Amino acid sequence: MKSLFNKKRLDNLPEFWHNYIAKFSEPEAIDYKNTRFVVLDTETTGFNTYRDRILCIGALSIVNNSIEVESSLEIYLEQQHFDASTVAIHGILKNEKIEHVSEQKGLEMFLSFLNNAVIIAHHAQFDISMINRALDRNGLPELKNRIIDTALLYKKTLLSTPLLPKKEVYSLDEIANKFDISTKDRHTALGDAYITAIAFLKIMNRLQDKGPVSLKSLYN
Repeated sequence: MKSLFNKKRLDNLPEFWHNYIAKFSEPEAIDYKNTRFVVLDTETTGFNTYRDRILCIGALSIVNNSIEVESSLEIYLEQQHFDASTVAIHGILKNEKIEHVSEQKGLEMFLSFLNNAVIIAHHAQFDISMINRALDRNGLPELKNRIIDTALLYKKTLLSTPLLPKKEVYSLDEIANKFDISTKDRHTALGDAYITAIAFLKIMNRLQDKGPVSLKSLYN
């Protein structure tokens, strides 16, 4: 019965999901320079992936080692759940006069932008989990994209010695400070995506200084 249910569920998925999945039939890039990356960030009502909701999705593209500023996405989602205590972090007010779309429409817009690109995010597990929960609420399967976490990738640029061990976690602020990246738009979805994109390119420069870098070696 379970397999029949899953088949029925897949058959009833909306057209935008099938368009998204169809992109994965295309040949996968081997060289990271020929790969389209989508840098992602979400602003949420909190940090509980079960209870909390996405307020905003920000995303932009990196192609051929260049940030495509004109190719970006910032979507504000309608949500009934709201936690006023997190407003100090993301600055999004409950009744703010910004154009909002339904959660399903927001996911459709995001997937149409994302396609089969490799996702880049800082502490990616949280953002991906939030999006997967939203997909599940709307009767959709999880994301299929490969993922690169800049928090983990940055650690590959560091030497580890008994006197200077690597930290378990590096925040986006720490990495931005290390690379002298402006944080004036910090804690906006598109602003954090842009900071993460610059950090990724600077991390890549450091890794390439050590030798050839394969796309496969970047995946988490």
